[in-house]
Amino acid sequence: MQTFDIEQLRTFVEVTEAGSLTAAAPRVFLSQSAVSEQIRKLEERAGQALLTRSKAGVTPTAAGLRLAGHARRILAMSDEAFRDLRGETLQGELRLAVTDYFRPRDLTGMLSRLGESYPQVRLRVNILKSGAIEAGYAQGDFDVGLSMRITGGGASGNAPERAQVLRRESLTWMGAAGMRLVRGEPLRLLVLPDTCSLHQYTVKLLNQRRIPYAVAHVASGVAGLQSALAAGLGVACLNESALTDGVAALAAPHGLPALPRVAFHFLPARRGESDFVARARELLVTQFA
Repeated sequence: MQTFDIEQLRTFVEVTEAGSLTAAAPRVFLSQSAVSEQIRKLEERAGQALLTRSKAGVTPTAAGLRLAGHARRILAMSDEAFRDLRGETLQGELRLAVTDYFRPRDLTGMLSRLGESYPQVRLRVNILKSGAIEAGYAQGDFDVGLSMRITGGGASGNAPERAQVLRRESLTWMGAAGMRLVRGEPLRLLVLPDTCSLHQYTVKLLNQRRIPYAVAHVASGVAGLQSALAAGLGVACLNESALTDGVAALAAPHGLPALPRVAFHFLPARRGESDFVARARELLVTQFA
């Protein structure tokens, strides 16, 4: 029976998170050549390419993304089984803050499954804007914070130093399914409040490109924005995982500017962080990937 080697899976996950074989090597205490050999053997076992290689580093292929999700769950279960047999069951209260842009269709189910799998962990969850999460985390209001930053494309706001990137997505212009923009008419823009970094970025981009627009609707959260989009009230700039029933990416050519990507990341661990919080963060990485 063909199975995957767990150490190769561990190395693969570290490579996808680090973005290169060289950067991943010290994380798994191997040489770069040993990491390369493990990835080669894993791809051979998988029967297909798992990484796309370039001068800038590596990115997972579609198959690699699927395997990375499986691998994180396998590693989490292995680690949890080891701790359980050593009498180190995860238990305690965790104050978690998550940006409402993060996988809005899936987040509720993910938190529910987490609670079912680890009933001795008491979750206190806050769904907030990234700026509020980062400010609250700095003040000690949360144990773990999952935030979003816009990256590349000339956008400011790279992830904080030592932040653990969990997921990257493209930003997309979205509207109701089948919507097409009318040439010459101002763009009917749907946004979250102006305290939202994505609101600020979108408005700045449209102003820079001198694209006429009018704010047609301000929603309090991503769910409200999705409803407004599905109702045909206008267009919004959102991350890919915010696509939902009745909402679609605008068909090209739409005449709107190209958009960068966003990175979702866990804020860096604090000095002196408890073992419970550190283990809970590891668990969340595997559950939310």
